[in-house]
Amino acid sequence: MDEYTLIESAPDVTDYLHLRRASGLTPKSLEQARPAVAGGWAACHVRHSSGRTVAMGRVIGDGGWYFHIVDMAVLPDHQRRGLGDRVLSHLLDVIRRDAPPGAYVSLMADPPGRRLYERHGFVESAPHSVGMVLAPGT
Repeated sequence: MDEYTLIESAPDVTDYLHLRRASGLTPKSLEQARPAVAGGWAACHVRHSSGRTVAMGRVIGDGGWYFHIVDMAVLPDHQRRGLGDRVLSHLLDVIRRDAPPGAYVSLMADPPGRRLYERHGFVESAPHSVGMVLAPGT
């Protein structure tokens, strides 16, 4: 029996905040987490047989052509078991099934996740385009 169950929804806010912090993503506040968890286009999380939420991923976007994969996280004690692959595969399957043809799918890849994303067909967009963020305090 598989000790992990993929659930087709975002985790609750408490688990979301814990997964971000414990997996090394930038911690967020409760005020940031509530609308984030409620506002995704698609999401899933993975629950261990112990009842603990151990992985997650979300898709944000307009539902027409732009889809951005965010919040990919797996707790350190559960990494290297295919959970990131399982979450990303599910999210991409939802996009392929429910998005109109020609969907633009993007993500920002931190170094630990790059191999996973490359295995799923993601390539660097540079030099044609480069990810940019608004500088803090701007």
